[in-house]
Amino acid sequence: MSINLQDWIQEADLVSMQKAMSSGECTSEALVLAYIERIHRYNPLINAVLEINPDALEIARNLDLERNTTGSRGPLHGIPILLKDNIDTYDRMHTSAGSIALAESFAPEDAFVAAKLRAAGAVLLGKANMTEWSNFMSNRMPAGYSSRGGYVLNPYGPGKLFVSGSSSGSAAAVAANLTAAAIGTETAGSIIGPASQHFLVGIKPTVGLASRSGIIPISISQDTPGPISKTVTDAAILLGAIVGIDENDKATWTSTHRTFHDYTTYLDRDFLCKTRIGIPRHYYRSLDEERLSIMESAINVLREQGATVIDPVDLHLEQHPWNNDVICYEFKTGLNRYLSKLNSDLPVHSLQDLIAYNQKHAASALKFGQDNLIRSEQNALNETTYQLKRQEYNHPAVTQGIDYVLDQHGLDALMLPGDVDGMYIAARLGYPLITVPAGYSAKGTIDADGDSTQGPFGVVFSGRALSEPTLISIAYSFEQATLIRRQPEMG
Repeated sequence: MSINLQDWIQEADLVSMQKAMSSGECTSEALVLAYIERIHRYNPLINAVLEINPDALEIARNLDLERNTTGSRGPLHGIPILLKDNIDTYDRMHTSAGSIALAESFAPEDAFVAAKLRAAGAVLLGKANMTEWSNFMSNRMPAGYSSRGGYVLNPYGPGKLFVSGSSSGSAAAVAANLTAAAIGTETAGSIIGPASQHFLVGIKPTVGLASRSGIIPISISQDTPGPISKTVTDAAILLGAIVGIDENDKATWTSTHRTFHDYTTYLDRDFLCKTRIGIPRHYYRSLDEERLSIMESAINVLREQGATVIDPVDLHLEQHPWNNDVICYEFKTGLNRYLSKLNSDLPVHSLQDLIAYNQKHAASALKFGQDNLIRSEQNALNETTYQLKRQEYNHPAVTQGIDYVLDQHGLDALMLPGDVDGMYIAARLGYPLITVPAGYSAKGTIDADGDSTQGPFGVVFSGRALSEPTLISIAYSFEQATLIRRQPEMG
């Protein structure tokens, strides 16, 4: 071995890892072992990894043998990837959505995206901690907490800095170099928020680009899996591996002939000079002075790279609220369907069972209550009223939202701050987002929820449905013009 793996993996990207394995400088087995050692050493500080795949080393050895006999499967061959704990795997890892009620749950088969990763040669390294039930359990639950896993902490300031949405464990693990990359899921901000707060790249794909089959759901109209990584290149590689048509997820049927299995062809360093980007100032108003300065610097980068910046633009939609009736109906329907298929030995097989289980085990299960679970169980919508409410919910977003403002100004994308506020319109429409590191807030403030705004901060590029190629090009061009990411000091 000619490289010191413990030092090298701290900033190595997927392309470098693949080259090192192809040249014989390292093996997948050595990579997996190095990450397992880091998890044992550093995970107690940040609580990002729930469990390590007990078969990871054997899988890596088999992939090394395959590389030496029949060749590589592609850019993910032998690469260790962590999955959020709401993504099913058929192996000896649990899938619990962070809940102690499902702490002993083994899925009968892989989620579609897990199967795609296995087929691409990735090593499923383990499961990442997450906000329990993707933060749809209680309005009082802090980001990053689960009854099964406890609190995820941000490696840039454990216990001090915000971890953001429910894929917090996936993001914290990537930032701390406990995995090469990770897959998270998002309903509204749960990939983009954590990636932004951990100096990472995150892609929330268009709903239907990647299947949700085998993923514990919140919203059939908004849920999607997506990559979290250290670079835009890595995120593009992962995105290409997980997209595809799934007969069990109707949303993917509309993506036929509109997906790409190699998004790295859109990594254009000079792309910004070809773009028109809008600045929706409404979403900049709540930023503190330092984060606003980061955003103003990012706008200057766009101009310096030749982009045409339209500042400001108005979405005419800022005051339309999230519709809890629609989401609660979708959550109850989807969760009941998922739980009903679990092993009969488990204690819960419906949302009603889950609520009762939590009440019976309140000391450990109800640290922050379960008001959203109860509200969803009591939701009185039927299919007809749900469809009407969903149409009412989406109509303003369709007529006054992203497409409207892009068409009005001839824009390629919008640039938003890397907090959650500006992500809800894209979430409602199922539209894509990508975040890239933009700056570090050294002072920060404390908001009404007690969360510090100090720490890493990203910009978010938003576009119309299936505009991932354009957004990846913009994000890569911005990333290469700034290269601002730095790793946390883990000691």
